[in-house]
Amino acid sequence: METSVIPPFSQSQPIMPFPWLLKTHTSEIRLFGGQVTSWKNDYGEELLFVSSKANFKPPKAFHGGIPICFPQFGTQGNLEQHGFARNRLWAIDDNPPPLPVNPAIKAFVDLILKPSEDDLKMWPHSFEFRLRIALGAGGDLGLTSRIRNTNTDGRPFSYTFAYHTYFSVSDISEVRVEGLETMDYLDNMKGKQRFTEQGDAIVFESEVDKVYLAAPSKVAIIDHEMRRTFVVAKEGLPDAVVWNPWDKKAKAMQDFGDSEYKHMLCVEPAAVEKPITLKPGEEWKGRIGLSAVPSSYCSGQLDPLKVLHG
Repeated sequence: METSVIPPFSQSQPIMPFPWLLKTHTSEIRLFGGQVTSWKNDYGEELLFVSSKANFKPPKAFHGGIPICFPQFGTQGNLEQHGFARNRLWAIDDNPPPLPVNPAIKAFVDLILKPSEDDLKMWPHSFEFRLRIALGAGGDLGLTSRIRNTNTDGRPFSYTFAYHTYFSVSDISEVRVEGLETMDYLDNMKGKQRFTEQGDAIVFESEVDKVYLAAPSKVAIIDHEMRRTFVVAKEGLPDAVVWNPWDKKAKAMQDFGDSEYKHMLCVEPAAVEKPITLKPGEEWKGRIGLSAVPSSYCSGQLDPLKVLHG
């Protein structure tokens, strides 16, 4: 098992050696954006999508992996889309506050982001954003974010947030999402109007950009062709965003292949509808846990339901 960090403009460098295990799962993180850009299973199969046209060099963010959306999700005010955390240079955190001991974690790295002078001009709040990225013995990938208000003037601040996770799928038309049935959602393609999801599962036939409200703690992404189920678990994040740009929007994005929408799906644990507010000295914690399990859904066995409720 191995996790590695890639500083900007350099080759992959292991953080530390780990003992050889029978199964080797790997993850790759870039300090630019504090962004996971690879997550592979023990067969060497890539589980995250990154556009073939992605430009990893600063200052622009890129499509793929797990971008961190902070201090806003979407576009508002004078901040850039999805905030600035995803296109800033993070640092390795050599002295993080302790997290509870988790014997399932076999490899991890701690990153930290603090605002620059330019950030403070756009968003005048002091903060510390600590991010732990961890691999479990079974190949599960976990990201834990801790954001602290370090303002010295007594001011609280509010923010929205998302783990903008891009999953690699065989064919979007062969994918379904379970766990969000009957949930209310805001449709970003219809002026953020509120609707209630219908049907037994979410399937994809056109562009989708929805924010599911009060979403459950687990959601399953079932890939029929790959016979694989992604399980997305979340803590501290009430909402879940589901996004696929489809053909027209894909062609309009310069750093995204025209047909790549067929092979990706974003399911994003998030806090969008109700911003998180922190008083000085207060800290918020939010976590995402990702696992990929075999699925025999194609043969009619609804085993993904077991992992949703397990």
